[in-house]
Amino acid sequence: QTQGTIFPAPNFNPITDAQLLRGALQGISCEKDVLIDILTQRCNSQRLMIAEAYRDMYGRDLITDLKENLSHHFKEVMVGLMYPPASYDAHELWHALKGVDTEEKCLIDILASRSNMEIFQMKEAYLMQYNNDLQQDIDSETSGHFRDTLMNLAQGTRMEGYADPSTAAQDAMILWEACQQKTGEHKNMLQMILCNRSYQQLWMVFQEFQNISGQDIVDAINECYDGYFQELLVAIVLCVRDKPSYFAYRLYNAIHDFGFHNKTVIRILIARSEIDLMNIRQRYKERYGKSLFHDIKHFASGHYESALLAICAGDAEDY
Repeated sequence: QTQGTIFPAPNFNPITDAQLLRGALQGISCEKDVLIDILTQRCNSQRLMIAEAYRDMYGRDLITDLKENLSHHFKEVMVGLMYPPASYDAHELWHALKGVDTEEKCLIDILASRSNMEIFQMKEAYLMQYNNDLQQDIDSETSGHFRDTLMNLAQGTRMEGYADPSTAAQDAMILWEACQQKTGEHKNMLQMILCNRSYQQLWMVFQEFQNISGQDIVDAINECYDGYFQELLVAIVLCVRDKPSYFAYRLYNAIHDFGFHNKTVIRILIARSEIDLMNIRQRYKERYGKSLFHDIKHFASGHYESALLAICAGDAEDY
């Protein structure tokens, strides 16, 4: 059972919240604690209702006011919370593709983990927000088999719920050969299977792969391939197996390997806050011994830290 950390607030009143936010943003020094108390303790649909009330009452756009009054990473968190999930994914993909350098890890995180419906909604949001086609942008900003795999994922054509044991062994053989031969054609077959088979089917394929090769599929991919193509394939496998574990692993790397990669931490916390962030927290603690709450507290500071911790949510023993 997947579970987020942010739920609909009881006794919710968008008009009251809009008034409090306006007051907090209008003061000489912005009352950041008020922003945190409201925006991290309402679910996304409630936040959108607050934005609507804010616009109706003051004739102003809440996102614009947040951007004008806040700065740095704290601004990114508060503004990020105001996007509907599909729009937030689109926003992150746009910046990953159109920034100074392409942010491949962001593309991997989003496209390897989203369902067909989420991908469909994200592409629509991307088109509406930026008047661009997501697949065309991926095509022009990335290259090689990495690009082909992203393009395949961005079609959102993964089979759902379907599993056929008789073809699992065949698929496993194809994957095994692809890890041995590494020709362009084999790479294509590899990504076709990983991008289009249902999660249920891939579970069986990975089991068969282990039987055939005596090796875990992740180890085989890591041995045979490199670069972002390899990272993307591994991400798909890990998401098939357990998405919360995948995101726990990504958060741990973002916090420890890159000297706190703020963008990644913010993106995962916001995107998973109403889906499985509670599960991600549990996996994090099990796997790394320290709680996510503890590690964020150790690396972030000020209102930025408070906002991240509020989204992460935690118990007394997490300090």
